[in-house]
Amino acid sequence: MTEPETTETDFRQSSGVPEPRLAGALEAIGAATYIVDEQGRIVAVNSLAEHLLGRSAEELVGQDAHDLLHRGPQGQPLSTSQCGMRQAFHAGRPAQSDEDYFARADGTLLLISWLIAPYDTGGPDAGTLVIFHAAEQAHDPRPEQTAERLSELERLALLAETTSKLTSTFVVNEALHRLVSLVLPRLADWVVVDLITERDEVWRTCVVQADGDTLVRHEELQGPMPPVPEASPMPLSRALRGVASALAGPETYQDAPDSGIAVEQRRLFESTGMHSAAIVPLRGTREVLGALTLGRAEKPGSFTGADLTLLEDIARRAGVALDNARLYQRQRKVAETMQNHLLPQMPQVPGLQMTVRYLAAPDASQVGGDWYDAFTLPDGATALAIGDVVGHDLDAAAGMAQLRNILRAYAWSQQEIPPSRVVERLDEAMTPITDVTMATLTFARVTETDGGEWQMNWTNAGHPPPLLITRDGLTHYLTDGHGPLLGTEACTSRPDATTVLPPESTLLLYTDGLIEAPGHTLDEGLHRLRQHAAALAHRPLASFIDQLLLRVEPPGIDDVALLAVRTPSKTRREAGSLE
Repeated sequence: MTEPETTETDFRQSSGVPEPRLAGALEAIGAATYIVDEQGRIVAVNSLAEHLLGRSAEELVGQDAHDLLHRGPQGQPLSTSQCGMRQAFHAGRPAQSDEDYFARADGTLLLISWLIAPYDTGGPDAGTLVIFHAAEQAHDPRPEQTAERLSELERLALLAETTSKLTSTFVVNEALHRLVSLVLPRLADWVVVDLITERDEVWRTCVVQADGDTLVRHEELQGPMPPVPEASPMPLSRALRGVASALAGPETYQDAPDSGIAVEQRRLFESTGMHSAAIVPLRGTREVLGALTLGRAEKPGSFTGADLTLLEDIARRAGVALDNARLYQRQRKVAETMQNHLLPQMPQVPGLQMTVRYLAAPDASQVGGDWYDAFTLPDGATALAIGDVVGHDLDAAAGMAQLRNILRAYAWSQQEIPPSRVVERLDEAMTPITDVTMATLTFARVTETDGGEWQMNWTNAGHPPPLLITRDGLTHYLTDGHGPLLGTEACTSRPDATTVLPPESTLLLYTDGLIEAPGHTLDEGLHRLRQHAAALAHRPLASFIDQLLLRVEPPGIDDVALLAVRTPSKTRREAGSLE
């Protein structure tokens, strides 16, 4: 007998025939009421609901209640993520609201308050009871407590400002700071951001309150969170899974918690005093990054489904910004790790002191291809190199490694040819076998002559000139041996230059990040470097290079690489020759 009864009920629902037993029970309630099945279709309705909606029971039964009735304040259809009643229906929990809209048969909007709760239909399937009341347009006796709505122009301006501010930074903390400043106190007086880490852990990254125009961070409410439950219907859990946005209040988390996150949410509402909250997912291009919660405690009015549309647009822009910031931070870390592993240790050369420094640019997008190298050749000469691959990020760091390895191979295998010929061979090979399009380079051979002097032969491919500083503070830029950049294909032969390095002199090879600064010419940068290097000439080599960096104060918009070499004193040379 069970099967025929179920088939008859299904036929009635699909054909718009009211279920008499349920309809009779609803008439006794004394308020406009209908029942929906597990799919959200109306299975029974009473006469008061028919009257308020301007539709007969035959027109209502079998219809999807959300699609047929639920509307926004301007009569626009609502997505399920924007509908507070639909959210509560899917969660299977009681809920209520004092302000929503139903569409009547004549196209007019009916302002309603409603209450829903699970309902035992007496059959095999569960149902949900919906009770609603018509409300007057001035239903709130305290109009000054109504939430202030943004006009359409203000909403568009806020979204434009959000895009502008969030997409101009690649630092996660700065992006969060800007996001908080955008929505507080304009839309709420509390903001909570929960982020999912790269290890799938949830971290309550910031909890900020607007106290007037002052933003107050509540670190006691921040920190690690329990894991995201796989099937919890609660709003934050659904947002962290990227399922949907939702409205919430203190009553949302009053029942027995279904997860550790629900416990933390109850603590959050109790600690902040929020009476209304809107929770939306933060999505990146590939994954859910977290959730954004806006809450109102002192600020009047509750969030509505109409607010979720704006907040989802803001969260979408914030998600893209956070995703980009995370990507740049990963890229910076990989590039720096590659550079740290690839940049070599200095060789031990009897009589010579060598010190290097490398400063990465603070902006992740500017981690580039600055590099240095020093190695001993088979004939006893010391090879020195410093260069800069055009471009930034991981590609430039990889290109730097390619050039350095090719240069080492040519210099080692063809030590009988001058530096210019080694660089010519490198230039010829660069385009066919590397990803580097253009680069600068200074390459030198430093040797000790039979007379005990130190001599340097070098060639320069578009790089800033080396600086030679004597013990007495005389400085000289080595501008000879200069040719075009690598990759220009404009040079058939490159020049060489030779100079003697005086006793206790310091040779400084550097990249352009040391001398280039916004608002200043290159000549000004070279003059500043020369001035400070002369003043520090008497310092021990490590102190010389550290103090030089402090005094020159590179602007930090590009990488900086330095290689300093100091020759021995004349006394040591003479002692060595006597030995």
